[in-house]
Amino acid sequence: MREIFGGFGHLLRGVGILLKRPRLFLLGALPAVFVWLVFLGLFVALVFNIEDLVGWATPFASDWDDLWQGLVRGGISVVALVGAFLVFVVSFTTVTLAVGAPVYDKIGELVEEELGGAPEEPDESLTASVLRAIRQSVVIVLVSLAVTLLVFLIGLVPFVGWIAGPVLAAVTGGWLLGIELVANAFDRRGLLRLKDRHRSMSTRRLRVLGFTVPTYFLLAVPFLAVVVFPAATAGATMLARDLLPAAPPETQPENEKA
Repeated sequence: MREIFGGFGHLLRGVGILLKRPRLFLLGALPAVFVWLVFLGLFVALVFNIEDLVGWATPFASDWDDLWQGLVRGGISVVALVGAFLVFVVSFTTVTLAVGAPVYDKIGELVEEELGGAPEEPDESLTASVLRAIRQSVVIVLVSLAVTLLVFLIGLVPFVGWIAGPVLAAVTGGWLLGIELVANAFDRRGLLRLKDRHRSMSTRRLRVLGFTVPTYFLLAVPFLAVVVFPAATAGATMLARDLLPAAPPETQPENEKA
């Protein structure tokens, strides 16, 4: 229980740190607002144009009987809308972190400086960093979609699935969220692979889930997610510092020690 509450405490401490700097808190909320509005606009546009899009995509059904044509095109429309909604949900965090990268980097650096022992930036070109981030984001989104589909199928199993589905969604969704949130802190320490984050997080699973699962549920609330994002970024930096050993102090030459 100490590990679980310790993980949740990182989120609360993140809120406390940013409340001292309201401008940075508000600035950190802007990427989430922007992405949420863009996703909402895209989904509304899809809803209003879904009939034309499905008609264009199914020319083979133009000469069918009205009943069968309506059933097929209606079914495709529902699947398309549900699929688009799921893509928006699972990619919201990834896209927000990408859009707000400069702001969230600043928040992470602020936490590092306040706690002391901030590492130096790794020697990586901007192009390599961007390509790596895009590749990793695509992997995380694809895994999230696969998990979402798996949770849906498990949820179809009576009784057992109704309990196991939500639990699996919370744990796996929180874990993937944690992999994304600690990215900046790990990158600053030269640990650039998804495997590095997963391996370090596995050493203290309860602390990680104590932080990521509540954050996962809070970010699922659209308006609340706007203010949770910057606090979660600060908390994830503190979590990463718990997971990674501190850099050893530099040894001084013998003549300097004297």
